[in-house]
Amino acid sequence: MKKRYIIGVIISSFILLLLMTFVKNGSINYTTKPVAKATITQQVEASGSIKPINTVAVGTQVSGTVQKIYVDYNSTVKKGDLLAELDPSLFQANVDQSQAKLNNAKATLARTQAMLNYKKNNYQRYKHLYEKHYVSRDDVELAQANYLQARAELESANADVNATKAALENNLTNLRYSKITSPVDGTVISRAVDEGQTVAASFNTPTLFEIAKDLTKMQIETSVSEADIGKIKVGQEASYTLDGYQDKKFYGKVTQVRLASTTTNNVVTYTVIISVDNSEGFIIPGMTANVSIKVGEAKDVLCVENRAFKFSMDDTKKYEKQGVWVLTSSGPKRFNVEIGLSDDNKSQIISNEIKEGDKIIISSGSNKKKQQTKPMGRPF
Repeated sequence: MKKRYIIGVIISSFILLLLMTFVKNGSINYTTKPVAKATITQQVEASGSIKPINTVAVGTQVSGTVQKIYVDYNSTVKKGDLLAELDPSLFQANVDQSQAKLNNAKATLARTQAMLNYKKNNYQRYKHLYEKHYVSRDDVELAQANYLQARAELESANADVNATKAALENNLTNLRYSKITSPVDGTVISRAVDEGQTVAASFNTPTLFEIAKDLTKMQIETSVSEADIGKIKVGQEASYTLDGYQDKKFYGKVTQVRLASTTTNNVVTYTVIISVDNSEGFIIPGMTANVSIKVGEAKDVLCVENRAFKFSMDDTKKYEKQGVWVLTSSGPKRFNVEIGLSDDNKSQIISNEIKEGDKIIISSGSNKKKQQTKPMGRPF
């Protein structure tokens, strides 16, 4: 079926070449081409680069010196896999120091609790003795004050224990952060750190690795001018070529038209996302893609060459509508037409007056000049 189609295209092209003639009309020769039915596809051209759909930046929450790196570019990792490790000695020292402070705080708490129990019992004894008139009221009030002071000291000791526990947890967390692990399954596509390098955690976490979650499905981020963006819709078919595989054509679809614009040298563009199927695995992130987005198609419609719209027998400014010149039996005649879809070579015309086979004038020249033109042939 494909072979028949190719043969048909070759035959049709040959017939069209035969039909293009130079017709004499007085002293002027007109170059014409017949109106023919064809399928016309209108496309918007754009360029962009291949990018993974989901990329995770892996950084560090703590500062330190990179002691060991366990992965490199293109490494396949699972969630939780160790990517790199910072020197843990400082973090371990902080943990040990916090643990010692916690042990000391707990000991202080135990002593304070024992003292509280003693002073509470002492206060109770003084109250009992006071009721039997063995001690004075001042002695009771002093015992009560000592008891209340011990209770306050117990609360302070409890607070110290909680504070040292929090410090210990913080230092344990920092120790865990010294081991940098992968948050997702994927492939390492970028590594921005080497062993021995010092990394500093700040308000913006430094990125050490980039991991693409799934390289079998990627996307093209293209820039489309504001003149064409109104034609782009989600779901439209697109084809693209890659500089690395110039002899192969790939296919995808428009998955997103982003509303945010970018202005460069007074040119406004919008980002359009094209889906990429990389199930075969040979498309690499960062490749340049030349994209053609199909924004319209008309089958079996009347078409003329785009050159026909540039030809005119007189001043085109006096015509309010677009038109073409047809070579009729009585000479050239202009007809208004409505232009439908267009590609680089031809355009669809909509007209009740023009029919298939009509000779559309695309250029003209002097007959005398034609006669003086030396025919091409082998030089002697």
